[in-house]
Amino acid sequence: MGQAAKVLQLFRTLHRTRQQVFKNDKRALEAARVKINEEFKKHKSEASPEKIEEMLKMGSDVELLLRTSVIQGIHTDHNTLRSLIL
Repeated sequence: MGQAAKVLQLFRTLHRTRQQVFKNDKRALEAARVKINEEFKKHKSEASPEKIEEMLKMGSDVELLLRTSVIQGIHTDHNTLRSLIL
């Protein structure tokens, strides 16, 4: 798979992960969408294959971190939160 295809695949994967992790949290969904899009646009003209590979690795690490380390909670009453298992 070429680098351009890998970049596009990572972009899509990050957005799918964002939708799963922040489901029902409109503010977090929007903030994550904006951040993902900003980072990809910021590096859109990068031409160095080594730098692109480095950024692909970082993006994959971020996706894994989102999937495995983010915990959401729901207010069940005034002073209680219930965690959601994703």
